[in-house]
Amino acid sequence: MHIPDAFIPIPQGVIYWIIALVFVALALRWAKNEMSEEKIPLIAVLAAGIFALQSFNLPVSMGTSGHLVGGALAAIVLGSPFAAVFILTLVLIVQGVLFGDGGITTMGANILNMGVLGGFVGFYSFKGMMGITKNMNISIFTAAWLACFIPALAAAVEMFFAGTFPLIEGLIAMGVYHALIGIIEGLVTVIAIRLIIKARPDIVDIRDPPMKGVNV
Repeated sequence: MHIPDAFIPIPQGVIYWIIALVFVALALRWAKNEMSEEKIPLIAVLAAGIFALQSFNLPVSMGTSGHLVGGALAAIVLGSPFAAVFILTLVLIVQGVLFGDGGITTMGANILNMGVLGGFVGFYSFKGMMGITKNMNISIFTAAWLACFIPALAAAVEMFFAGTFPLIEGLIAMGVYHALIGIIEGLVTVIAIRLIIKARPDIVDIRDPPMKGVNV
């Protein structure tokens, strides 16, 4: 899902960068207000874990790749979609600058897809599903699946506007692969959040925690 430099024209890349920087600024404000000393190790572990998860790339047709995202994991654990924007931005900068995984001119689009869309879709899907199902595992799984699938579709649309590949073929290629990858992401996210809650429930910032009538 990391879009390389050549896949999007620079003028379009600049637009994505401008939009992404607005969310990055808001994420930095979140970090300034919410990042306590006890949360710094958790943020570091999440960043390292997401970096590792994204390192396993599966080739997708037309020159792109598929992988886990991690936006829902960060947003749910830390209780804010801006946490996902903050962590994914750090991860994408390291990947793009040091490892050449994703372009520099297209990094704004990558931040929008994986950080912004992944974080907001994951967080609010989780909140919505908790209200409907009252089941934490189902809610986490659904949120993580959507936070993997929807950014993939967004990347396909962006590359269609860039003239990189046709819309329908791109949506099918990215959508099918990430619908399957999303299943893995959902399971990994459920297990990871369960382990974190079990080990350190005091630092997990899930708003409106499960109460009476909620299956956990």
